[in-house]
Amino acid sequence: MRSAAPRALALIAAGALLFGAATGRAADDTRTIPTRPGVTQAFLLVKPSGPPVASVILFAGGNGLLALGSGRLGLAGNFLVRNRARFAGLGLLVAVVDAPSDHPTGLDGFRTSAEHAEDIRAVIAALKQEAPVPVWLVGTSMGTVSAANGAARLTTGAPDGLVLTSTVTRVGRQRIETVGDVRLDAVRVPTLIVHHKNDACRATPYADTPALLRDFKQVPRRELLAFDGGDPPQSAPCEARAAHGFLGLDAEVVAAIATWIKATPRS
Repeated sequence: MRSAAPRALALIAAGALLFGAATGRAADDTRTIPTRPGVTQAFLLVKPSGPPVASVILFAGGNGLLALGSGRLGLAGNFLVRNRARFAGLGLLVAVVDAPSDHPTGLDGFRTSAEHAEDIRAVIAALKQEAPVPVWLVGTSMGTVSAANGAARLTTGAPDGLVLTSTVTRVGRQRIETVGDVRLDAVRVPTLIVHHKNDACRATPYADTPALLRDFKQVPRRELLAFDGGDPPQSAPCEARAAHGFLGLDAEVVAAIATWIKATPRS
């Protein structure tokens, strides 16, 4: 386990620090692809300024509904959604996935399904067509269930790595799926767990992270990266503008994730 103090990350094993500027200038491109029979999957595609070194598929928390095509981006304040341009600014090709067409109200009750993993496989394939680089699944909060499910279920067309931030390990008031419903021992790709030490959400306690890391028994590389500090909360504990969403630490956390991805050898 490694602890990261705010404003000063020392990722020795991962190599040099990345302090790339994320200006928010990268433009969103909405894509829609077919997945299962009669089903389509929409996602935002954000390209870096140069050739990407890796691709990331970002899974938002909550109900996962971005409502692309509605004219207003859902979950815009979510940690991963609000930082999509920052990831692109660090040389990553970024896809932010919406709920599929057969789940117009969101991903509740669907995140651990085989069908969801099939949709993820299709997005991985689409990104591989865009750039022949490793594709990582990155989830936050309830999005960690989606990311872990994809990594556990997919063998053919599988991701190259997994990142879980603010992982849901306990049942919450509104949603019952957790990463405990996923066969974490089936994951066989490098796995990074990122968590805030002061996360006060009842579904994502920091105290659960050491045991969570041990559950990934078959991965070639794993690490827990812990943060503290940041800004005072401006939302409820389980919302994005609190320690749960790394408020005030966006640049540091995104840089740490990008560093770890870039430092991981391609399998």
